[in-house]
Amino acid sequence: MKYIFTLLLFFSSLYATKINDVSNIVGVRENQIIGYSLVVGLKKTGDGTTSKFTLQSISNMLKAMNIDMKPIDIKSKNVAAVVVTATMKPFARQGDKFDVVVSSIGDAKSLEGGTLLMTPLKGVDGKIYALAQGSISIGGRNERGAGSESHPTTGVVFNGGFIEREINIDLFHQDYATLSLKEAGFKNAVAVQKAINGYYNTQVAVALDSRSIRLQRPKNRSMIEFLAEVQEIDMNYVPKNKIIINERTGTIVAGVDIELKPVVLTQGDITIKIVEQQTLSKPEGSMEVDKNLVIGLNESEVYTKKGTTTVANLVRSLQKLGATPKEIISILEAMKSAGSISAELKVM
Repeated sequence: MKYIFTLLLFFSSLYATKINDVSNIVGVRENQIIGYSLVVGLKKTGDGTTSKFTLQSISNMLKAMNIDMKPIDIKSKNVAAVVVTATMKPFARQGDKFDVVVSSIGDAKSLEGGTLLMTPLKGVDGKIYALAQGSISIGGRNERGAGSESHPTTGVVFNGGFIEREINIDLFHQDYATLSLKEAGFKNAVAVQKAINGYYNTQVAVALDSRSIRLQRPKNRSMIEFLAEVQEIDMNYVPKNKIIINERTGTIVAGVDIELKPVVLTQGDITIKIVEQQTLSKPEGSMEVDKNLVIGLNESEVYTKKGTTTVANLVRSLQKLGATPKEIISILEAMKSAGSISAELKVM
């Protein structure tokens, strides 16, 4: 049986950061746009005759050019039906260019060497906000998003999108604006309020809830100048502790100071005991890895001294015992369920 003896220390950390790093301005946001179109010029790697929507799309396109052709008569394999997606930046103006992503929705083998036909890109309201057209660049991408597959079905048209309709955001004439914290928290909302009011030495900010901070523009500044200054103000930020686990790859990302509460847990041949120990135990014949970590002679026991029992320390100890990533993830999930871990556990 393998044992891990660990200890506990509670503390909180404050981090100095700029308000811009932890908040967004309400109304200033990106917008997703999408469209459907055809890619032509493929070298017999397009959709086959089983993709009926592709054949119908080709027929409709030819009909718009005064060429009457029934879908059943079309045998081309040089065309592929695609979905075109893009992100419209805030304050984008007519004529601005942007990249678009082109993805096959039929049974095309590859989009390499193809050209995207003119594609209207619509927002969630159904209105056309941009057009896209141009040569597709594969750039080593494939349907998995990376790698060197020989038949990629996703590509990019660099600067292939053009803004046609603007989304008007009038900040200049506003007297009020609202900040939205990227992570809700009453303590951080109050910290933002205090930092802004302290900078201007007057009451220009008020926290409305755990996420929103209402701002009133000073009379001697425009709203643009005001927001530019606010975003650069330093504040004391209390980050929310998180443990991110990717079960597919076995990757675990956690802050170095996430504490563990006392618990006894058994996973296979590993037993974890988190107890309070004033000094670091060093049994006879043990091996000291560093000043905070000692492994027993039979490599079945791990000791840590008080103040070092964190998730990072636990994971390192489990790795020393030869635990697999899958076992470590199961242990962390069980400890979270048992209440030993108070931080948010997010499994991807």
